[in-house]
Amino acid sequence: MSKGRLQPEDPCPIRTAFQRDRDRITHCKAFRRLKHKTQVFIAPQDDHYVTRLTHTLEVSQIARTVARALNLNEDLTEAIALGHDLGHTPFGHIGEDVLNELYSGGFRHNEQSLRVVDVLENDGKGLNLTAEVRDGILNHSKSTTGVLDEWPEVGTVEGEVVRMADIVAYVNHDLDDALRAGVITQADLPQAAASTLGDSRSARINTMVSDIIVCSWDVRDGKRGRLPIIGMSTGIIDATEQLREFLFDRVYNVQSVQREATKARRALRSLYRHLSSSTDVIGPSLPGEARERRVVDYIAGMTDQYALRLAGRLARAGKID
Repeated sequence: MSKGRLQPEDPCPIRTAFQRDRDRITHCKAFRRLKHKTQVFIAPQDDHYVTRLTHTLEVSQIARTVARALNLNEDLTEAIALGHDLGHTPFGHIGEDVLNELYSGGFRHNEQSLRVVDVLENDGKGLNLTAEVRDGILNHSKSTTGVLDEWPEVGTVEGEVVRMADIVAYVNHDLDDALRAGVITQADLPQAAASTLGDSRSARINTMVSDIIVCSWDVRDGKRGRLPIIGMSTGIIDATEQLREFLFDRVYNVQSVQREATKARRALRSLYRHLSSSTDVIGPSLPGEARERRVVDYIAGMTDQYALRLAGRLARAGKID
């Protein structure tokens, strides 16, 4: 049972409220654009690198597995998972960093994801999602500290499941992509973590997911009745954190200084400056919103290809450097 929507609606005779949210998310334009947004590697030549869309689908699959095993609401879990990255920028976290640097109000992709479903989709009317899904989308993200450190408070156990599934997904598929790209080799992986979690992507995911389920079943919160507290055992947390630190040192930080990343930053900064001073009509907005806010929405909604094409077109016209 949901706490309701921003605008009351009659219930659907066929679907639950959370099923309706899931369907609204998968049919929205922002969801479709995720297939052309970077996860880590910008403009890869291989067809098998993870995109923001395939990442989202992997998070959804992992989260549903955990939710089913713990007798939680699978529909709510799936809706949160499918909507959690709708506000992500082109070029992954590089784009997020650029907008956060340029926009006076600061930029975080989880806040933008909520804005997408509340304001920007459906020609500025939003998707009118339930309170539980909106809460899960807003609070799925955290700082770059430890795996279970400094989480924002989330209103549902299903939201806790999604943010753990997010970590499981990106740690493993980002390692896989880095191996495919030749940035690292199997021998480079921290051996203690590999021996604990497994030496393949499927083995690591199975270890992590199984541990979340077992560990969460073993911990109950009296204030929440018989609901589990979502977590991992100490050994699996430590091994997962080793892999995250390895990714930051050997993959994320390296990719952030590559030529394609430099090109992406330059394109976004040029677009931001041009659009901020232009009078072109760009995207839906709330009445009275500043031009700067609309520019942020417009750029955040771009795919990698569209951002590069637009920057190239404006550069050829002499409008940007």
